[in-house]
Amino acid sequence: MSATVVLLPPVTPPTYHRIVSPTLKVPDDPQFSIPVGLLACQRDPLLYKITTTVVSCTVSQSPPSNGKKSKKDKAPPSPTEPLLEVVLHDTVIFPEGGGQPSDIGLLTTADGEVWNVVEAKRHGGHAVHYVRAKSDNTDAALAAFTPGTTVVAALGEEGFKRRLDHMSMHTSQHLLSAVIEKRLNLPTLSWATTAFPAPCYIEIPRSMTPEEIASVQEEANRLVFEGRSIHVEVQELDQAGIEGGQRSASKGLPVDYTGGIKRAVIIDRVDRSLCCGTHMPSLHNHQLFILPHTDTLARGSTSSARLYFVAGPRLLHYAGSAHALLTRAAATLSCGAPLVPERVEQLVDDRKRATKRVEDVEGELAALLARELIRIVSEKVDGPVLLHRHRTDDSVNALGFLNAISMAFANEVAGKSDPPSYLVVLSSSPSAQIASSTSVVLIFGSDEKKVREVGEGLKTKLGVRGGGKGTRWSGKFTGVWLDAREGAMVKEVLQSARV
Repeated sequence: MSATVVLLPPVTPPTYHRIVSPTLKVPDDPQFSIPVGLLACQRDPLLYKITTTVVSCTVSQSPPSNGKKSKKDKAPPSPTEPLLEVVLHDTVIFPEGGGQPSDIGLLTTADGEVWNVVEAKRHGGHAVHYVRAKSDNTDAALAAFTPGTTVVAALGEEGFKRRLDHMSMHTSQHLLSAVIEKRLNLPTLSWATTAFPAPCYIEIPRSMTPEEIASVQEEANRLVFEGRSIHVEVQELDQAGIEGGQRSASKGLPVDYTGGIKRAVIIDRVDRSLCCGTHMPSLHNHQLFILPHTDTLARGSTSSARLYFVAGPRLLHYAGSAHALLTRAAATLSCGAPLVPERVEQLVDDRKRATKRVEDVEGELAALLARELIRIVSEKVDGPVLLHRHRTDDSVNALGFLNAISMAFANEVAGKSDPPSYLVVLSSSPSAQIASSTSVVLIFGSDEKKVREVGEGLKTKLGVRGGGKGTRWSGKFTGVWLDAREGAMVKEVLQSARV
């Protein structure tokens, strides 16, 4: 007889959600919505779906937003179909809060039709579900969510993956912040849940040394190995007592919260913090990895640092991605994975030496070209010499090479007892040109006024964008440079300057 394996869904312990006030109860009247703080998703974070009733439904006047606006924010795109704002008696779909993004989910009406919840937000003390209508016929959509109608609210497969990720990162943030504050006396100033799979971060008053990071990570994962339990305590907002022993950085309730519930998340003998987010019932199997560096931020006279971390699904993705990148690098470098750092260092050194050789050769070539220009200038005896020389060059720094020629020219001229009068225009274009190609132009000469005059002439005739100071002027030309056209215009400008 073959063995059968049955995977049971994870279950939240009955001791997870604790109402510590004798007068507080979860409302059971289906005509009213349960306030944020006592929602099913907060009482049981592993609950997948729930049967509930509609309290209200209206057509949304604007797309949902996270409530945080700045000058850099762009207006969200208008939805292709209208959105409904649906308030339920209870829900497993978490509205954004505590730094944790909103869940997404599904609402199934009595006729079996499934509606997508694209976001859930807290309005005052109530959870509002933004439901995508199936067409522009909002009357039919409103009829599906008539107050008193029974619906099934569920996370769905994608919604549960999203919830698991957010819970993992949020719980890890509480653990990480608590350990850092207790070991290093560094409070968490803020934290951010980034989009999957990017690492999240906490902001702390200063950077941490590699030794401090390693120590904090070891301590946090020791607590994970012990499987410290997590539970939630709730009471009425106007009652005292729940704050005792909480972290110094634990923030108070939002000023617009009207739900009347005070909620604390407790990691056994580790942390107590006011929070409305969803959290794992235990630290068990919840390994945490801290990226071994911090980003320093400067804001006026103060500074802070961001410490990045991954856990849960993001940790698995991070490890898999890092392995894939390392494997690709090893294959490209034709070496084993452990040898990749050494081989990369070797390639960087080789590149530096090759770059130095190219620079040396370009310097020698620039000197030769400069001597040729000086020869032409020196042979001229009746007035100043005005020259134009064009090059085809695919160098990443074509203007730098033209500058090298001009500097070599200037050094040679400076050594002459009777320096000649001159004005030289150097231009350079890539070998393959299209309408958006860039050619560079450099003007240098012995007469500052003439240099400026020719530069302005190239601006007018060719549309060259640039400027200069003293006896040097440089600019860029966009388009296809042809000697018969652009080259002729340069000569025309030089002829005008000669007069």
